[in-house]
Amino acid sequence: MSKHKVEDIRNIALCGHGGSGKTTLADKLLMLTGAVSGDHSVDAGTSICDFDPEEKAHKRTIESSVVHLEHGGKRFHFIDTPGYGDFIGQTIGALRAADVAAIVINAHSGIEVNTRRVFQEAGKAGIGRVLIINRMDEHNINFPQLIERIRDAFGTNCVLVNVPIGQGDEFRGVVSTLGHAGETAGALVNPEEIHTNLIESIVEVDEALMAKYFEGEEPSHEQLDDLIEHAVAQGTLVPIFCCSAKTGIGLKELLDALVECAPPPTIVERRGEQDGQETAVVADPEGPLVAQVFKTRIDPFVQKLSYLRIFSGTLKKDETVAIAGSKKGVKLGPLLEVQGGETKPTESASAGDIVAIAKMEDLHTGTTLGNVSLPPLPFPTPMVGLAVSPKSRNDEAKLSSSLHKIVEEDSTFRLDRDPQTKELVMTGMSELHLQVIRERLHRRDKLDVETKQPKIPFRETIQTNAEGSYRHKKQSGGRGQFGEVHIRMYPYPRGTKPEDFCTKDRFPQMKEFHYDEGHNFLWVNSVVGGSIPTNFLPAVEKGFKERLERGVIAGCLVQDVAVEVHYGKYHDVDSSEAAFKRAGSMAFRNVFQEARPALLEPIVKMEITIPESNVGDVYSDMSSRGGRVQGSDAAGGGYQTVRCEVPLREVTTYARTLSSMTAGQGSFTMDFSHYDVMPANIQQEVISKAALHEEEEDE
Repeated sequence: MSKHKVEDIRNIALCGHGGSGKTTLADKLLMLTGAVSGDHSVDAGTSICDFDPEEKAHKRTIESSVVHLEHGGKRFHFIDTPGYGDFIGQTIGALRAADVAAIVINAHSGIEVNTRRVFQEAGKAGIGRVLIINRMDEHNINFPQLIERIRDAFGTNCVLVNVPIGQGDEFRGVVSTLGHAGETAGALVNPEEIHTNLIESIVEVDEALMAKYFEGEEPSHEQLDDLIEHAVAQGTLVPIFCCSAKTGIGLKELLDALVECAPPPTIVERRGEQDGQETAVVADPEGPLVAQVFKTRIDPFVQKLSYLRIFSGTLKKDETVAIAGSKKGVKLGPLLEVQGGETKPTESASAGDIVAIAKMEDLHTGTTLGNVSLPPLPFPTPMVGLAVSPKSRNDEAKLSSSLHKIVEEDSTFRLDRDPQTKELVMTGMSELHLQVIRERLHRRDKLDVETKQPKIPFRETIQTNAEGSYRHKKQSGGRGQFGEVHIRMYPYPRGTKPEDFCTKDRFPQMKEFHYDEGHNFLWVNSVVGGSIPTNFLPAVEKGFKERLERGVIAGCLVQDVAVEVHYGKYHDVDSSEAAFKRAGSMAFRNVFQEARPALLEPIVKMEITIPESNVGDVYSDMSSRGGRVQGSDAAGGGYQTVRCEVPLREVTTYARTLSSMTAGQGSFTMDFSHYDVMPANIQQEVISKAALHEEEEDE
């Protein structure tokens, strides 16, 4: 059992934009409460949270890190997260493990790109949010304007729970707006003016108490203390706190407030699925086990660490537990308490706890322990790719092994061997993301790599029906080769069910059909009268599939095609599987060329958030790239989010363009949407550049 009652646990993800001081804040809270000894600093490279060499070199958080401390009778788990969208996957994992997101804002810089992103991600995760205005000791702060912009961007339920006394060099403390006791001289905002808004946001979660309040009955301090956690959990209140992590002013008050405001695991609603039915997950140490891996890390000694949040039940070291969706159980290794880069064994952990387990190959990020399946973690699709190869040919095997370790620990990193281009392509969230991975390969595995822009994986398809045949006949002494195949070819719309396409009206003599989901390819057998013996039909299909991989007009994979084999000829002696495979492949090629072949290119959907003054620039830029703007939405605080679809070939280095266009204030997300027909002039360029020697290969 855990040493702490579940209602006394607070799981908090520290989020925000880079430079807001999240990591410094975590380090100072650990030192303030005596959870760690000594002096720790990001700048000095001694931070408890930023312990990886890449983090020390860049002086920025790259991976989320878990730390814990005790204060006010509560057990706090803080998860420090990266401040840049390049590493948003680490933040998304942390939000699944947390019960509240503490979003840190730089008092001088205000609301920045990643501030908005993490606020939205916390909302998607269904957890409460609090805002921490840090760096109140900075100069040139317009505090009233900052609060106005926060409420404009994130809603009027964002309310100050304490207000700063002074700012810059004169910042000397904070005063509560809930009880507004203590010194108020020099307060940047009158606590009395905030008090009413705060009470209204709290009582909104209790209809009876809210009715009494609007009838003039002020709720007691005890009633407010009971409700404030629920108000944060349900989002009717987003508390705002003020502090300076650098000077330490306001930190004790921040922890005191989080004791009262941060929701414990017992009041955060979570749901999973068991036996096909939705079920509630209750934070009960005596309940059935429900835990999920939210982060995987490979440490310098190649020891895999799986970070778990326990939502229900109790885990004990060395016990065997079920994995949701798997018939076999797994035996756990030792459970580990985590403090930044350090771990120590613990006997057990219960609902609300965050622990790590070492060397568990069956556990991966998103894996659920127990018989209840939790929703998968909603990681964005990485879209920025580089073709990668080792500088030394002797490192081929080492490169594959090292990159697969990174795939295991980073869910926004993907590795593919493109069958079409033959390139090994690593795909991440941004150029910076991939640069950090190259640094990690060099540091951790002593492996240097070369990278280049990958070839874009175009596809081939057809746009009309066609039919034709091919006779393969060869006689060169001894047994010859003979096989003749007649086919009809049709465009096969993506998303069409084979049984809906294969109607008797279209294929009156159909005997069977085979469907290849990967290529969205349908093969229909309508051969009658034995014109092609049954034993040769698999060879014909094999010839088709070979051509799907080889392509026809530009050496690209073929997709969205249906082929009907309806007739053929054979020879009792000279026919063979090899002959019919060849005939099938060549018949496919010939008919494909008559069916208005076209090249398809990947289209991505983008959401680009920029200052309102840059909306026109983005519209114009997208038009010049062949993109289609689908509209825009207000993002609050003078920002707009533009939605568009654009060819991937036009935005492989878009991050640089957007940064230049918006002076670093823009951000975007990008996900694969679909394949679409490429413009004719671009098609011709690709086809002319394709290094195919089809005629030579087919002779």
